[in-house]
Amino acid sequence: MRCVATTVDYTLRKRSVLRDFRCGRLSVYDVCDAHPEIRRIATNVGERTSCLCPVCRKENLRLLNFVYGNELESDNGRVYPTEAVFDGLRKRYRDFTCYVVEVCIGCNWNHLVRSINFKNAGGG
Repeated sequence: MRCVATTVDYTLRKRSVLRDFRCGRLSVYDVCDAHPEIRRIATNVGERTSCLCPVCRKENLRLLNFVYGNELESDNGRVYPTEAVFDGLRKRYRDFTCYVVEVCIGCNWNHLVRSINFKNAGGG
């Protein structure tokens, strides 16, 4: 069986939000609204990046990888610090989706970066 991954990138949406923020159509409260639990997870599990937050420009962003799927059972909704763990998940499960979210623990900016749907396809 081979695994097919379909990715949706949300970069254009991020640019639109940041443009609206910078020209005053959105307030800091509109764009820096991370739930306290997301911030806690980012602090403790998030993968540190070298990219500065596009809003406060003080903290480096952290990435969270949330996985969801009908057959994931206890792994459903789990957060993984890096995408490297996906190899193991692809071997155990036929179909799941990972949502990659960037978070700033300084100002609470958060944005969906991409979603990746993994499906095992027949064939070799």
